Amino acid sequence: MWDPSTYLRYGDERSRPFHDLVARVPAERPRAVVDLGCGPGTLTASLAGRWPDSRIAGLDSSAEMIARARALTRVRSLAGAGVVAEPVAFSVGDVRDWRPEPDVDVVVCNAVLQWVPGHQELLTGWAGALPAGAWLAFQVPGNFAAPSHRALREVAGRDRWRDTLAPLLREAPVEEPVDYAALLVGAGCAVDAWETTYVHLLPAASADHPVLAWMEGTALRPVRAALDAAGWADFRAELEVRLAEAYPVRQGQVYFPFRRIFVVARTGARAEENP
Repeated sequence: MWDPSTYLRYGDERSRPFHDLVARVPAERPRAVVDLGCGPGTLTASLAGRWPDSRIAGLDSSAEMIARARALTRVRSLAGAGVVAEPVAFSVGDVRDWRPEPDVDVVVCNAVLQWVPGHQELLTGWAGALPAGAWLAFQVPGNFAAPSHRALREVAGRDRWRDTLAPLLREAPVEEPVDYAALLVGAGCAVDAWETTYVHLLPAASADHPVLAWMEGTALRPVRAALDAAGWADFRAELEVRLAEAYPVRQGQVYFPFRRIFVVARTGARAEENP
């Protein structure tokens, strides 16, 4: 189960890659724009501002996230000129089952595909199903070799938790930028692929280590769901010790490098073209 409030603890830091990704999509008047894995909808709503004449839709597998997104949209609608029609249509669904309608010209998928084994086939399928000249833009975390995830896998590999947690944690669930580029060029797309390492400055303002608080919104979600209350408390305490060693508090904050991988592909284009 996703907790929107926990996920949004670091809303500014989590939203920046989304905006950096969308900024590289030069579509001018797309007919329809879909945000796959839209979460609580705050970023999806910004797409309506970018493309006000487009039909905007958001899809997420979490009913809790979609409820939050729909509530946000209703509040914004009521606050604007008395118009109550929702400017963004949100629905619950699995990205593995999604297929583009004929008028979808932009697909955004932000920090989702790392949760989907075999997502490479999804990408090539979407590229083939979208109309020529459409844009497919996605971003995935590329930090699975970082100290945070190494600590997570080490604690999860201890005798007490190994049998329960080992199947839930993959060491390398995403590809490198060059691999995604080659995949989509092979699917007939022009591709812009890059990586960025953000250095997030996380305030150490609470009792919990800030990297632990960050991970509770994403990477630790399946761990929390698999353990009972006592097991989760013990696991969390052990992981926090390791994180405090890897990310010491300096000047009242923690310096948290976070690598991300970005791809923007244009369908039906020659491979030598650049988006």
